[in-house]
Amino acid sequence: MRSSLDGRRLGRIAVVLTLPIALSFGSFPVLAEPSPPVSEVVPDHQSSTEQNGVALLRVIVPDEAGIDRLNSMGVDLAEYKKPVDGGFEMHAVLSPEEAQNLRDLGFNIVGKISDQTEFTENLIQRRSAVAAEAQAAAEVDTLTPLRAEWFTSLDDQNFLSVEVKSSAIDAATVLTVAWDSGKGTAPDSGGTATMSRFTDAGQYMYHRFSSPLALTAVPTTATITSNRGGSVTVPVTKWLGEKRKPPKKHYVVDFVDRYMDPTEITDRISGLAQEFPKISQIIDLPHKTNGYRRAAQAQFGTVAASTFYVTSKAYGHEGGNDISVALVKPDAASAALSVSVSGKNVVVNLGTNESSAINSTAKAVVDALNGNAAASALLTAATYRGNAGSGLVAAAVATKLTDNLKAPATVSREPFQTKALRIGKQRDGSKVGVFLYCQEHAREWVTPLTCVETAERLLRNYARDGETKKLVDNLDIFIMPTVNPDGGHYSVYDYNMQRKTMTNHCPVNAADPANRNAWGVDLNRNFSVGSVFDGYSGASTSCTSGTYAGPAELSEPEARNEVWITEQYPNIKFAMNTHSYGGYFMWAPGSYKSAGRETLPRPDFGTENFFWSASNHILSSVQSWRGNGIWPGRTGPIPDVLYSAAGNSADEHWYNRGIIGWSFEVGADVYNPQTKRFEAVGFQPPFAEGHEEAMEFSSGQIGILEVARQYADDKKKPASQVKVTDRSETSATFTFEVDEPANVYYTLDGSRPTLNSTKLLAAGMREGSQQITLDKTSDIHWFAVDIAGNVEGNYKPDGNGNNYRKAKVEVRKLP
Repeated sequence: MRSSLDGRRLGRIAVVLTLPIALSFGSFPVLAEPSPPVSEVVPDHQSSTEQNGVALLRVIVPDEAGIDRLNSMGVDLAEYKKPVDGGFEMHAVLSPEEAQNLRDLGFNIVGKISDQTEFTENLIQRRSAVAAEAQAAAEVDTLTPLRAEWFTSLDDQNFLSVEVKSSAIDAATVLTVAWDSGKGTAPDSGGTATMSRFTDAGQYMYHRFSSPLALTAVPTTATITSNRGGSVTVPVTKWLGEKRKPPKKHYVVDFVDRYMDPTEITDRISGLAQEFPKISQIIDLPHKTNGYRRAAQAQFGTVAASTFYVTSKAYGHEGGNDISVALVKPDAASAALSVSVSGKNVVVNLGTNESSAINSTAKAVVDALNGNAAASALLTAATYRGNAGSGLVAAAVATKLTDNLKAPATVSREPFQTKALRIGKQRDGSKVGVFLYCQEHAREWVTPLTCVETAERLLRNYARDGETKKLVDNLDIFIMPTVNPDGGHYSVYDYNMQRKTMTNHCPVNAADPANRNAWGVDLNRNFSVGSVFDGYSGASTSCTSGTYAGPAELSEPEARNEVWITEQYPNIKFAMNTHSYGGYFMWAPGSYKSAGRETLPRPDFGTENFFWSASNHILSSVQSWRGNGIWPGRTGPIPDVLYSAAGNSADEHWYNRGIIGWSFEVGADVYNPQTKRFEAVGFQPPFAEGHEEAMEFSSGQIGILEVARQYADDKKKPASQVKVTDRSETSATFTFEVDEPANVYYTLDGSRPTLNSTKLLAAGMREGSQQITLDKTSDIHWFAVDIAGNVEGNYKPDGNGNNYRKAKVEVRKLP
């Protein structure tokens, strides 16, 4: 049903996000023993043919190698990673058998996601003791502050987040933070805490808190000290919370009141296009999905050598569900194995020996069924998971084959016509395009509601709110609320933890009915950049793995639909892929090769700063709904804050088409003031929580549209200057400061700078600009270019002018 502007909906009011964006710059040890072979754990949820016993569990791994080990074994990991003492907390969908297999392999499974898991050990004393032994011989380390921020989350509770890198990268280095309780107070009056050492793919990255620390007062400074003697004091700045105009009473929100299946979602956006034809239209995407359909199956015997199964040639709804198979024991000695067919009823007359005992093996029955013309026209037979089929088969009454699908008739069993809603006053490609897409992963039920809510807000506020009108009039907005409709239907009606599509690419040795909850392709691993086929980490080639990348890059129609939109409409400059859960805001690169943590090329320094500055506006928009703040530590490039995701869609759109793409993980951890802990929300929280997540991240999507509109309207030229940061008797060190995110191109030899000149780099991950050291006095020539293409001073780098910036950096003896 389409929402209407009734009194219930008009009762909810939200702040309109209209302010311009203030753009500014903003190991654990390797496993002691070799990883076991991949075949040790087969994640097929085979405890039953239903979802009984499957749960979302917490798994603690000691380091990134442990995460890679889980990925290599095909464990169905949620897109959630939380640093904890002792490593990382990961969430995995596991059957009881799979959970026990992981325990047997030494993995630490600490309970269901709904449980409140308590920390059971304190590693600070151990780390301090280890560090003390090495301290006497250690040199004083240099500490590089990366971020020090406070922010407010639910119930006006304030939190502290600090990130610092030590030049001493070994595990014996311990960093401690002390902070004041406001201006003029003692440096440690607010509290002290020991930081956690963050490593990735075996490499030291920096130190941080496992979770933001609750504050009793807002600090102004924090002092970080190292057991090796290093120390640095930094200001603590506010994270998020832009000042906003008062809410407008006429701006209406809250158009979703329950979880919806993909058919309902698609009907909803189709109805919106019919209701608002002047500013919206439906786009039928060219690649229909396989559909919510399966072949019918039946399995005979126990899970032993005698087991075999049959699969219908026709889909279940097309007649496969009408087929039956009976295994009959003749009342005669020395009877020959035979197969007879009457209509869709298949009877296997089992063979007997001279004592009238059954002597037909599973392999013999399989061969008899496949060799009978009438039977093989209806079905195929196979032994269970490729076993030899040497066990004897027991008689069985006539068993109907079934596709096991439980959705009502309102859900079509035919290939699905995926649709996108295009919103804009001028939909001719002349305006900057923004692509918002949701539910690549089927079990993430909140995400399509987020896309629907955004569409409703744009269309229903167009005639009543001036700022919404500016967005619709000046942008070309594409909203695809359900990328994975088949998997989405399966998650709602059959197996709620379904992550992937429904298409079964498994060979016969993995295509038995007990595996049906493990079939499908992880769409966010099926794209063509940084894929598992190129050697990148975080995806699997096993068809039953939760991160199965498919038989080839872009093999799936769902993935090809995304690519088609971005190629068909080249005016698309921004994109947002909305997932759940954990409360992340991420961007490219999204994957790396485990050996050496070789990531895809990182965006240049100017683009990276644009990502960071835009995040302040977008995440402040998220926070504006109910005050829930996204952590600084969950903001940044995908592998820096989560894990490597080979073949993801954000990388596809950025590296192939230059689309600035972000990824939301809705469902931020909620702080519990009673337990004083952050608690995870899961894929399908009670709708009261799911509703709030959809509302706040829809506000974030509106924030993205505001970023895109500012980009479209940006005619301001950047301004930059040289800043000398250090000078000695023999050298001088400088960098560039720019008043907005921009790339700086420079020369040191007095030549004219061009777009082929040296480009200013980042000093390091999550650090500021590169520091350039000279050993002689030099003339610096440079210019800056912002993300919108505006060149400082109207300089033409491909021309002959000399109106670039100039400065002399002198190297001289100090007095």
